[in-house]
Amino acid sequence: MEKRLTGRYDTDLRDGKSRLRVEKNFDVVYKAMRFGGRRAALFFVDGFVKDELMEKVMQFFLSMKEEDFSDFPDAQTFSEGMVSYVEVDVAAEWEKIETAVLSGMIALLVEGYSAMILIDARTYPARGVEEPEDDRVLRGSRDGFVETLVFNTALIRRRIRDPRLTMEILQVGRQSKTDIVLCYMEGTADPKLVESLRKKIRAIRIDALAMGQESLAECLLRRQWYNPFPRVRYIERPDAAAASVLEGKIAILIDNSPSVMLLPTAIFDFTQDTNDFYFPPLVGSYLRLVRILVFLVTLLLTPTWYLLIQNPEYLPPWLEFLQVKEANSIPIIWQLLLVELVIDGLKLASLNTPSVLSNSFSVIGALILGDFAVQARWLVPEVVFYMAFVAIANFTQPSFELGYAFKLFRMLLLILTACFNLWGYLGGLLLMLMILMTTHTATGTRYLFPLFPFHGRALTALLVRRPISRKNS
Repeated sequence: MEKRLTGRYDTDLRDGKSRLRVEKNFDVVYKAMRFGGRRAALFFVDGFVKDELMEKVMQFFLSMKEEDFSDFPDAQTFSEGMVSYVEVDVAAEWEKIETAVLSGMIALLVEGYSAMILIDARTYPARGVEEPEDDRVLRGSRDGFVETLVFNTALIRRRIRDPRLTMEILQVGRQSKTDIVLCYMEGTADPKLVESLRKKIRAIRIDALAMGQESLAECLLRRQWYNPFPRVRYIERPDAAAASVLEGKIAILIDNSPSVMLLPTAIFDFTQDTNDFYFPPLVGSYLRLVRILVFLVTLLLTPTWYLLIQNPEYLPPWLEFLQVKEANSIPIIWQLLLVELVIDGLKLASLNTPSVLSNSFSVIGALILGDFAVQARWLVPEVVFYMAFVAIANFTQPSFELGYAFKLFRMLLLILTACFNLWGYLGGLLLMLMILMTTHTATGTRYLFPLFPFHGRALTALLVRRPISRKNS
């Protein structure tokens, strides 16, 4: 049975102090008041409350007279007649009151009432809505999502002024009680997927979403340890998120997370970039095709090169320059795998380097290590060249998760080719294709759709940037 207020002021005040642990938490503030001849108390968290607004509300309360209460027999009528602030609620359940106060709302307890009045006068510490670091555009808006949920919903609502745009709020986490918003267009989004996501989120039983959207994704989607391909797309730009919602996708916003989850997501969704839509259709289509081609090259370049140098008879005369000119004692396969690990080590080091030094550290570190490794005959120049191309070309793919999925399969292809030669190379490609074909999106459709099953019109729409006027006609 859920515990409720008793209506006895002294008892409810004592319970409120005990439940919110006012004596031990310096930031949980208790303010005793008296207005209209009645005792009252405010509970709120310091740092979440707008001081100027609360001063005005308290001045209004303190001006009340005893006879004013005759028209307000309960907390509901009091909130409707005397609380002038816009966002006001009434609650009698202690669990709801605790969550509201710890979320930043103000709880007002008035003698004679068996419920508390909740005033949403909160403000969260927040940074500015600057453009995200890893999703920049040459043209277009310069704002980005931040860690404050209401700011993020406002950024989307500002772009879609349609009453069908729906923002459903849910909570997850027994301890964190993290706010989650399902954002979708009513009538455009798949209603079965909306209902499925709603049920799955409500059914989550977890203490806290410690890692934000990643924790939620692991709760929503059944994971296969051997499958590294992402089934959720993360967006940090409000314009890209709004465009996806208008297309029928569902955006999931999580409090304290500066990115939005988009569902359902297939592999071809990752080929699109915001820059494509800020250029003319021909230029946008060209950039998209280049991105796909370069990314496929990053997957196949080093395994194919290694296969060819292992089998010189496969090389026609005009490709003989691919052969290693001056081999050393370290096998090429170990050199390739070593450089794969070194590149990731440099990335990690760059992440933990102060931003002022990170760019210069990455460039200088790569140059020094590469030059020293060649001179010391740890690596052959060809390995350094091909792996440098792969490392740079990986940045053409904006999805960090998909980049690492292809990286793992590239390393697997190298290992299988080293062990089984041509059959290992072909077997690795077949294994990757089978995993892609058996992977499903959140709606149950194929991950490779519209390539498998084939849908020509949908595939063309993903690969070619069409004019906006044609979409709106």
